Amino acid sequence: MSETQRAKITVERTYRATIGEVWDLWTTKAGFESWWGPQGFRVEVHALDARPGGELRYDMIADTEEMKAAMRQMGQPTSHPTRSTFSELEHHRRLELTNVIDFIVGVPAYESHIGVDFVVLGDSVRVVVTLDTMHNEQFTQMQLAGFTSQLTKLDGRFV
Repeated sequence: MSETQRAKITVERTYRATIGEVWDLWTTKAGFESWWGPQGFRVEVHALDARPGGELRYDMIADTEEMKAAMRQMGQPTSHPTRSTFSELEHHRRLELTNVIDFIVGVPAYESHIGVDFVVLGDSVRVVVTLDTMHNEQFTQMQLAGFTSQLTKLDGRFV
């Protein structure tokens, strides 16, 4: 499917936080490692250069026995390296990550984008995330469930 044909998924959250607090979660090693990955996963960041063209490299690691078993049952690795580039970055307003999806067994590598818009609303920040759909409906639904799950790690942080 060509880039222009890829459907998009939008996920939104509002956090009672400062723009700096929310921005740092996406653009610093400590921030990213503190929440990225669905429930049952964690990440180890190896490089995070938050600037246009900057690199983001991390390992996505199944962190619970249940998740490790689920990944093995699906024939997927329990840990995999992930490579991304900050393809767009407008300080405290917007960022876009271009991810290389090359870790799914039996699926040729392809690129997928995550766009994030940050909107300050008084003492809160609205985060609007736009995701490219994946290569098939099953993985698109898994992506949506996983991304929603990882956002729950932030939902409790900014109450």
